[in-house]
Amino acid sequence: MSVGIPIRRIWPTPADGPLDDAALTALYARADTPRLRVNFVASADGAVTLDGYSAGLSGAPDKRVFGLLRMLCDGLLVAAGTLRHEGYKAVRLSPERRAWRRAHGLAEYPTLAVVSRSLRLDPAQAAFADAPVRPVVLTTGTAVAPPGLTDVVDLVRVGRDDVDLAAGLTALRERGLGQLLCEGGPHLFGALTAADLVDELCVTVAPLLAGAGPGRIKAGPASPPRPLPLRHTLAAADGVLMLRYARDTPGVGTAGAAPVG
Repeated sequence: MSVGIPIRRIWPTPADGPLDDAALTALYARADTPRLRVNFVASADGAVTLDGYSAGLSGAPDKRVFGLLRMLCDGLLVAAGTLRHEGYKAVRLSPERRAWRRAHGLAEYPTLAVVSRSLRLDPAQAAFADAPVRPVVLTTGTAVAPPGLTDVVDLVRVGRDDVDLAAGLTALRERGLGQLLCEGGPHLFGALTAADLVDELCVTVAPLLAGAGPGRIKAGPASPPRPLPLRHTLAAADGVLMLRYARDTPGVGTAGAAPVG
C-alpha cells in the first residue's frame, strides 16, 4: 500500500524511517483479550470539530490510521447522534484490507454497532441499508423502532430507559465482537469513561487552533480521573501527532447508562 505523507515513530523508540502499513498495524495490533479502543481527532487547542464536523480536522495521515483501526476491529461502535450528524455510510474496506482480515481469520468487514436510546434512526441511511454486514443497535427496553428498521438491523435491548453500556458491550462480545473501536461522539465517550469501559484512546492532534466554540472529545457528567499510560507517539511530515494511550489489562466496567441518540 502507498505510504503517502510519511509517518514516523518518535517515542518511545524513534524509528529511522517512515512506517509502512505493516509497521503501523503492528503498533496498533489486536489484543489477546476483549478491548474497547476509542479513536478521535482534535485540534491543538482541544476542539473536536471544525465548522461543525470532525472531517475538517482530519488529513491524510489521520485517515490512514483511521482506516487501519477499522481494519483491525471486530465491531465499530458509534452513537446515533454522531452517525446522523457525520452522515455515516456503510462500513466498507479496501480489497487489500479485506484480504488482510481474511488472512487473519476475521470476517471480511467489521460490524457496525450503534448506541441509540430513542431509536430515532433512518433505516434508509446507507450505514444501514447498504451495510455489507447486518448492523447491531444497542437500545433500551422502551424505545419504539421506526418502520423498516428491524428489516436492516438487529436490536439489542440493554437497560430500560437508558442504554446500559456495560451490558451492551457484553452482548456485542457474545456475538464475537471482542475488539471494539468507538468513534464517538463525545457523550458516548464520556459515558464509556464513567462506566470504566475504555481500554485504549487513540488521539490525532491536528496542527491548528480552532478557537473558542467547539466542544472537547468528551462530554457529559463528571467522572473520576482514570490513569491511561502513553504507549507511543507518531508524527507525520505535515505536523500531525498521533498518540496511543492504553491500560495494561481491560477494565471490568460498571453499569453505565448512555443518554445518547
